[in-house]
Order: sequence, then structure tokens, then C-alpha cells
Amino acid sequence: MDFETRAIHAGQEPDPTTGAITVPIHQTSTYVQEAVGENKGYDYSRASNPTRRALETCLASLEGAEHGVAFGSGLGATTTLMHLLNPGDRIVAVNDVYGGVYRMFSQVYEPKGYAFDWIDAPEINQNLTDHLDERTRMVWLETPTNPLLNVIDIRAAAEAAHEAGALVVVDNTFATPYLQQPFALGADVVLHSTTKYLGGHSDLIGGFLATNDPTIAERLYFLQKSLGAIPGPFDCWLILRGLKTLAVRMRQHCASALAIAGFLERHPQVEQVLYPGLPHHPGHAIAARQMRDFGGMISFLAESEEEAVALVARTKIWKLAESLGGVESLIEVPARMTHASTVDSPFAAPPNLIRLSVGLESAEDLLADLEVALAVSAATTGA
Repeated sequence: MDFETRAIHAGQEPDPTTGAITVPIHQTSTYVQEAVGENKGYDYSRASNPTRRALETCLASLEGAEHGVAFGSGLGATTTLMHLLNPGDRIVAVNDVYGGVYRMFSQVYEPKGYAFDWIDAPEINQNLTDHLDERTRMVWLETPTNPLLNVIDIRAAAEAAHEAGALVVVDNTFATPYLQQPFALGADVVLHSTTKYLGGHSDLIGGFLATNDPTIAERLYFLQKSLGAIPGPFDCWLILRGLKTLAVRMRQHCASALAIAGFLERHPQVEQVLYPGLPHHPGHAIAARQMRDFGGMISFLAESEEEAVALVARTKIWKLAESLGGVESLIEVPARMTHASTVDSPFAAPPNLIRLSVGLESAEDLLADLEVALAVSAATTGA
């Protein structure tokens, strides 16, 4: 079945008792057992829940994976994944990662003895092998990255990592499984913040891991139950509802983002536009090869830090807020917001960087809102 069909039907058969076409919200903590050790497949909702199982089945299908494991947040998924490793193990990661992941790795796991090496995307694409050794247990990738929209060649990175005996994790949050299929390119584990495009409506927090490796899957299911970073059934139901419209939403996100990126690229008040869909983007050729389209995220450089902070406060339709991937268009300054934890790192987000999450409003209205905000900038600076 095609992606759109699986998003609506995989793991979501009509309820056998009532015929309800929508998966019920199984809002229960425990299940009555027929006898000691005899049940209908569920005994306690931390271990498993029918609504969560429907989500795990559906989203695994969309990623082309045999196994899916849902969590209460993207960082909950990340924490659980780190329990596959031990102190002393080495992780090679792209340096342009979500600020919460950098904070966790540098302030939680590094002090416990885990070793991290941060490599920029061009170096990963060209010379990853030179940065791998016998201690390297995991290669951590985002593509496109957050917030600089760098693109990593997943297939080439996976081949290099596997040659060194390391697992490859791909954070597929920005691309979603509709735009990018990391398992087809060699990834071992795919991670999502389901808070973002998969939920799609800015009304939940969630995370997800998928894998085709049965040994990894068995361990992740054990850790999910044992660490307890699970999502509630209502959040699972909301994500399932979001998945049904993911394909059509992503098509519109991408179309509007391309129009907005083109507008920004031509605007004299904009120093640089970072969007893989633009032909001059250094990762454009890789993105065109491994993605269906170029996504709904854009970053651009304002003329100064002061102007970036002022500009994001001037928009009306674009709302100043953290997060991304919802139907609403959001605008932010990563250096002071989502990526403030990287401020003292050698790869801090540029202070004049603005990140856009292009929503589903009229593209013309979004363009007009940015045009007014940038015109005020020009008038203020006398340009």
C-alpha cells in the first residue's frame, strides 16, 4: 500500500466490539486477567496499551520499519536510546543538533563518562571515516539539521559507520517519513519528536524510535517498560490522528516554504537564506537525491542580532514561539530560545539567525507578513 493509505489504515482496524472506525482511546492503567498469567495481551499500561500499540504499528509502517516504540517526548526517546550504550563508549554526532539533545549529551551523559565528538555536516559527508575508531559505538545524525538546515548523506555516513562497527541513528523529525526514509539509506534507528510534524497541531508532546534490528527492538521495548518514559493513550490517539493527514500537510508545508525561501533570498534586508530547496544550498544535490521534497523549515540571517530580535516581534501571523511542525507558522531566534544551551559551545547558533516553521496558512498572507516586518527593518536602518 502507498504511504497515504498506510497512514490511515495501518494498525487501525475498526474496533471489533463496536465497529468504531477510529481507534478508541484506551484510557486505562490496568486490565482484568482471566486467570493468573492469562490475559488478552495486556496487563498494565506502562508495558503496553492498545492505543499506543496502534500508533507504534502505524508509524513503524510509515518508516519502513518492523518495530516501533513510542515515548512521552523526543528527549524521552533519546534518553532511552542512550541506555543502549555504556560509560566509556564514544558517540560521533553532527554538531548542528537540536539544543535539547546537545544539552543532554554535554551536561548529563558526558559527565558520566560518555565521550562525544562533534563533527560538522560537510566533514561528515567528506571524511567521516577519519573520525571513527574502535570505541565509536554510535553515529548520531540529523538531516536536515536544526537550526542550520545542513544536509547529510545518510547512505555514505551509514556505510562508513557500519565499517567501523557503529550504529547509525537518524533524527528524522524535520523531514518526516513522508519526505525521507532513512532505513532505505542504511540507518539502524530512526528517532522522532512526534510533537512536531507527526502530531502536526501543536497540542501534544511525544517521541518515537523505530528499528528493523530485532535485538535492538527487544532491548528498546524492555527499556520502554523499565524506564517508564511512555506517552499517555490520548497523546497516542492525537498522533495517530495527525498521521492521517501527514502527507497532504507536508506537501503544503513544502510548497509554501519554497515560495517563502525564494522571497527571502531576493530581499535586501536578508543576509543569507538556509533552505535545502534552493539550488545554491550546499546540500541541495544530496537532499534532492534522498528526500521527496525539501521540507517546511527555513532559517535565515538578519543583518544583526538586534534586528533578528526586533524582527521576530514584528510579525503578526508568524507567532513568536518555540517548537515547529504545526499548522501554525512559528518564528524564533534559536540562539536565545531553542538552542540557548549551545551558546558557549564552539558551534553556537549564530545570534542573528531566525528560524521559520512554515505552517498551513495562506502563503500569500505569510509572505505579506514577512514583507511588512522586513520593511519596518529597512525604514529603521535607513536602507
